[in-house]
Amino acid sequence: MKQYTPQNLVIHPGNSTDPDVIVEVTPESAGWETIHFQARRLTAGKSWSFQCGAQELAIVMLGGVVDVSSNRGEWPGLGGRANVFEGLPHALYLPPYTDFTVNAVTDCEFAVTWVASKTDHAPALVKPSEVSVEIRGGDHATRQINNIIPPGFPCERLVVVEVYTPGGNWSSYPPHKHDVHMTDAEGKLIQADLDEIYFYKLDRPEGYALQRIYTDADSPLQKAGYPIDAVVVARNNDVVLIPEGYHPVSSPVGYTTYYLNVLAGSAQSLAAIDDPQYAWIKSSYRSIDPRVPIYPVDVHQIR
Repeated sequence: MKQYTPQNLVIHPGNSTDPDVIVEVTPESAGWETIHFQARRLTAGKSWSFQCGAQELAIVMLGGVVDVSSNRGEWPGLGGRANVFEGLPHALYLPPYTDFTVNAVTDCEFAVTWVASKTDHAPALVKPSEVSVEIRGGDHATRQINNIIPPGFPCERLVVVEVYTPGGNWSSYPPHKHDVHMTDAEGKLIQADLDEIYFYKLDRPEGYALQRIYTDADSPLQKAGYPIDAVVVARNNDVVLIPEGYHPVSSPVGYTTYYLNVLAGSAQSLAAIDDPQYAWIKSSYRSIDPRVPIYPVDVHQIR
């Protein structure tokens, strides 16, 4: 097992030898067996090719437009928003043994993530009109969630969402965790064992967010003698690893914090439990922060 620290829980940009990779997470660097992640950029006219092998994969457009061609289909004109603060995303799910090429129509940035998979689902294009938007929490814990590959999506393991936290607000709050696979007496899943990444963007270049990661007595790492209790600073294009434990986020006043969450583990689920010390906060909310959604969204997509 790995001893996680404030230093190795954050992966900074520029850690790849590929000049088109903004930041990269490998299972080896993360200390887990699940998520591969890259944020990539391409200038107009450039391309990138990849073979999924025995892995399912998702592409999330962060900004710009690409064409995707593959042995399983073609998807021209994927993307459109200028950046993550300017609208809902386009995304593409690709099953195992898909060989594909991304061709940049404009200068662009996109995230790509993949995990091992044994099932052959159909490729799936996710349009902005198909992304459900959830306004979660209340008061200074109000945030916006864009469900891109939510639980129930026709895939095996991946879950992918975007989260926006207005300045002065908290998200992933009250603190929750998903590090033990647990079911109740009727077999209903109440907590999945999920690894997770947070890929950060800030709406101003000097911005940052604060994130705490901490385990409890039920967390496998803590039981094995490798507890986590860290507070980290996340800046633009940083990745924060969540191998286990609770993981709340604070967005400083004046800055909107964006993060792309990728989760994978024992179930295609977001089943989690709140830290019982702080769960009471949910019953205290009096209003919803009017700053969300942070850009215009069709009212029929909000839930």
